Amino acid sequence: MKLTGAEIIIEVLIEQGVTDIFGYPGGAALNIYEALYHRQDRIKHYLAAHEQGATHAADGYARATGKTGVILATSGPGATNTVTGIATAYLDSVPMVVITANVGTSLIGKDSFQEVFIVGITQPVTKHNYAVRDITKLAETLRAAFRIAGSGRRAPVLVDIPKDITAALCEFTPAPRWTEPKASSAPVSALEKVAALLEKAERPVVCFGGGIISSEAGEELVEFVKKAKLPTCHTIMGTGVIGFGDGLDMGLVGMHGSMTANCAIDETDLLLAMGTRFSDRVALNPRDFAPHAAIVQFDIDESEIRKNVLIDLAVLGDLKMELRQLIPLIGEKDRPEWLNKIASWKKEYDLVNGKDIPGIRPHEIMAVIGEKGGPEAAITTDVGQHQMWAAQFCKKTRPRGFLTSGGLGTMGFGYGAAIGAAVALGGRPVFHITSDGSFHMNMNEACTAVSNKLKVITVILDNRVLGMVHQWQRDFYGRHFIATEPERETDYVKVAEGFGARGFRAETREEFEKAVGAALAGGGPSWIVCPISRDEKVLPMIPNGGTVRSAILE
Repeated sequence: MKLTGAEIIIEVLIEQGVTDIFGYPGGAALNIYEALYHRQDRIKHYLAAHEQGATHAADGYARATGKTGVILATSGPGATNTVTGIATAYLDSVPMVVITANVGTSLIGKDSFQEVFIVGITQPVTKHNYAVRDITKLAETLRAAFRIAGSGRRAPVLVDIPKDITAALCEFTPAPRWTEPKASSAPVSALEKVAALLEKAERPVVCFGGGIISSEAGEELVEFVKKAKLPTCHTIMGTGVIGFGDGLDMGLVGMHGSMTANCAIDETDLLLAMGTRFSDRVALNPRDFAPHAAIVQFDIDESEIRKNVLIDLAVLGDLKMELRQLIPLIGEKDRPEWLNKIASWKKEYDLVNGKDIPGIRPHEIMAVIGEKGGPEAAITTDVGQHQMWAAQFCKKTRPRGFLTSGGLGTMGFGYGAAIGAAVALGGRPVFHITSDGSFHMNMNEACTAVSNKLKVITVILDNRVLGMVHQWQRDFYGRHFIATEPERETDYVKVAEGFGARGFRAETREEFEKAVGAALAGGGPSWIVCPISRDEKVLPMIPNGGTVRSAILE
């Protein structure tokens, strides 16, 4: 059958199992939106306030489900507005297909109205990208985009399509939906080496990251560490896999990780690093990271092996398959001396510092969210102090339940991601944890949440400063505060009501508990503003280039 290029785009999306897309229309994209109009019963389009918000929404949708998120944008500024969202997903290995419309092929290269070379702009932050110039290649290009985005190490793929291609006619042949083939695993001999190292180790540690979640290996990891009594820590991207309060859980590792986790890394004799790339926020001093340990790195991406930290053994392949094969190779083992030492560190170090600070405290806010949200709620964050407090204190135990920008550190990520997660989770509550600094970057997406009646509960930690940078200026720049004390007078309750959301203010834990209860009981989005002291700090903190021995504790 003959279809227009625009119709082919929508048919391939349907063929690939896409039911929800996020975007913003424009002149170059109108043919695609016309085709979408006639297929609204099969794909629902969510109109964002800004293309960056739409891209973060597609990202949040993908993180919450494991599916590939889809974003549709027009040419020129519509396309360039997606770049920060694409880079955010790329650094965190999130699968997305980004479809940008462009000016007609005869206008390309002539500085035409709303023309940009988006393929060149996004090449460094996509796994692959395409500029379609032949309509006969359109369907196979889109199918390849889904295959590339969703296989191996997942990442965004961009497909740029000129307007005349979307108008032209072409024969279209439906194809079956792409399904990922059986994942590859490391050779058994490599896994046998890991088992032998583990048998000899006296102070082993497992450190895992987002790769565990991407490979859906959470259950296997839990079985593995419990069988061998292995203490675990995680990067911010691995939050939620191991149960908080579990005797084997040491929490977050790295710059703002727990002292227990960082002390264990410093003393371990065997480090099993699973699905983590040893970023500079984890291995702050690569030459003095796990200095007494044999390091085994498990990763699906060969380019990450030995990129940041020298290791002793690489295990390359899919973590889920490897853990399934590794579990029968290891024996049950008690480690009383090592686990007792870890328990003593947990008692010695307390993350809640500055106990004389008045008003509602960040750890209290996070505790309430964890208690009232329930196991099925999701949490998204923006970036800064609130992000670290959320990772430290929210006690979220569910893979894909804690969504944050770990690699790029994108302020403005949280609201769009919350919208995408709320769409994906079908009515289950989503808590968007933010701060006055980050929220001013993305509060415009409130209109999207209101229009779609999404239960996104935004919690604003308002200290009237750009908290993390302010903390650095205080500790490392002689208290030379510049551009971090904006003293904004935003009335968040009135602004929320102006958007059509509900607004609350909570200055005590009791008031916050009531506000969360009211937000959960009602429909649609809510904002809860919590004034906190600007003296609150994220602690512990290991300075750049330091180790646990140089940690700041108060």
